[in-house]
Amino acid sequence: MNGSGLRVAVVGAGMAGATCARFLADAGLQVRLFEKSRGVGGRLATRRAAWTAADGAARRACFDHGAPGFSAHVPEFVRYVEQAARDGLLARWQPRIAPGSYAPLDEPALWLPTPDMPAWCRALLSGLPLHCGCVVDALRQGPGGWRLESAGSTLGEGFDAVLLALPLPQAAALLRPHRPEWAQRAEALPMLPGWALMGVTEDAQPAPAWDLAWPTSGPLARIVRNDAKPGRERVEGQAHWVVHATADWSRTHLEAPAAEVRAALQSALAVWLGRPLAWQHAAVHRWRHASVPRATHPAAPVAAVTPGRCWWDSASGLGVCGDALGGAGVEGAWCSARALAELVIRHGPGSQAQGRVASLPLAQP
Repeated sequence: MNGSGLRVAVVGAGMAGATCARFLADAGLQVRLFEKSRGVGGRLATRRAAWTAADGAARRACFDHGAPGFSAHVPEFVRYVEQAARDGLLARWQPRIAPGSYAPLDEPALWLPTPDMPAWCRALLSGLPLHCGCVVDALRQGPGGWRLESAGSTLGEGFDAVLLALPLPQAAALLRPHRPEWAQRAEALPMLPGWALMGVTEDAQPAPAWDLAWPTSGPLARIVRNDAKPGRERVEGQAHWVVHATADWSRTHLEAPAAEVRAALQSALAVWLGRPLAWQHAAVHRWRHASVPRATHPAAPVAAVTPGRCWWDSASGLGVCGDALGGAGVEGAWCSARALAELVIRHGPGSQAQGRVASLPLAQP
């Protein structure tokens, strides 16, 4: 059954949701997206900050406080990324790794959306109906199709299919009335939290001869000189930092006050650098579902885009995709979304193919 003309709601406008929506729309399906945040991108995130300096001057800065970048291994994703780079949506970053860091798990070269992290998702969603600031808290299915609700009010209705591109712990509540076994599996798949510190310090000393560090001990998992990235602003006399805490530390301090977390991470950075820092601005962000444990995907990075990287019930028109299913990270999110889009297009709602169609071939991008 070809899915052309079907009405599909995609819940979540991060990399998985944006990718899935774009493939579906390009195949002729009518797609609407619903995103709880004010903007798109999910963990491809950039925070804009403004403050008044000690001298009374207005200052501003941007911080990529989610994923610092991503790599590409799967052939389909590599081709997709290279085309996005030719279109001016991505830049290549070869960060200098700080001495004493963990050895990189793969090549240190990364891809970055430009001019900010959500830019790629915005481009993928160009021209598609998008509703931000919408918290979908219930799904109802009736003779007229699927209805999406928020606090008892209808956000949209008459959909042939609903696809959830959310962190699995968030998707579980929506799945439970319709596919309780999926909800149970979603709750069982672990996702790790993460605190992120964003800040600007006075840079009186020469800039360090590195851009990215992976500390081998302590509360810090990753230290990034955000102003060393391609396309990011570098300001004379300033250093722009994004510091990610380890999952264990973040879990222990998950409900700690933001001021306490900020002070602890500032102190940890100073200890790691071996010198005090003069902060002009600092803030923290808590990611409750920051990453997928690599142990969850022993073969990660994934070897291919396969339908088994998503969940699809063609009988009801309900599907799930995301990095937790696709192999972790931006690449995993893309692989999962691509697989789900192919299933919806080729085995749309109402067909007899149900669940994961493992034999489905994939067209080239």
